[in-house]
Amino acid sequence: MHFSSLTLICRQKNGLKSVFSAKCVRNAVNYVTAISQKSSNFAAQFKMMVMKKILFTLLAVLTFTSCNAQNKNEKMVNEQMKKCLVVFFSHAGENYSVGNIQVGNTKIVADYISELAGADQFEIVTHKYDGMAYTPLTELAQEEARNDERPAFEGKLENLDQYDIIFIGGPIWWGTYPQVMFTFFDTYDLNGKTIYPFTTHEGSGLGNVMSDIRKAYPNADVKPGFSIYGHEVRTNKAKVEKWIKGLNL
Repeated sequence: MHFSSLTLICRQKNGLKSVFSAKCVRNAVNYVTAISQKSSNFAAQFKMMVMKKILFTLLAVLTFTSCNAQNKNEKMVNEQMKKCLVVFFSHAGENYSVGNIQVGNTKIVADYISELAGADQFEIVTHKYDGMAYTPLTELAQEEARNDERPAFEGKLENLDQYDIIFIGGPIWWGTYPQVMFTFFDTYDLNGKTIYPFTTHEGSGLGNVMSDIRKAYPNADVKPGFSIYGHEVRTNKAKVEKWIKGLNL
């Protein structure tokens, strides 16, 4: 064991006085050595007691430091997860190419994104189209688009300010998102956010969604969009995964 300094009172030839010197330290060490040789058992016990005390102290410090680091890491992870949000509309029931489905194609993609990017979700829900066959639905969607309608949706998006990145997704109906999604665009201001559009389709790709989103949010950072065929969403999760990984969120 090394000591950087010692304060000792040593007896010298000229009497008893306070001395802070290397000579004094050597005298003290020699004295302690002599005593320890006579009392080896006591010295060993004392040394063991000191070592235990040091080890317990180090263990306490390491445990405290580790807990603090773990708590900070968990907090950072939670904060990162809250930065992403998926906003989407998805239509279950009768769909082109996949028939009558219980879970809409876009909902499946939204779930993939939430899993891969740690994103929260807000689903744009309306019961206006419930139970409709495919052909009558396409006719209604065309009429809504022609009249630039704004169908109502349910629910309210809370704490929008906490999100920096917004994924926006839906099926392509008559060249763009369903009109109910434009009701959402009119309701919530996403300017200043980073937006990643995505679509499910059966041949329309992204349609006009890129220009429509830029028109709705001229001050948002609208990134290149992602599209996937509705009939492949259940078997091609890897395509979505490749897209999300390439974003380097």
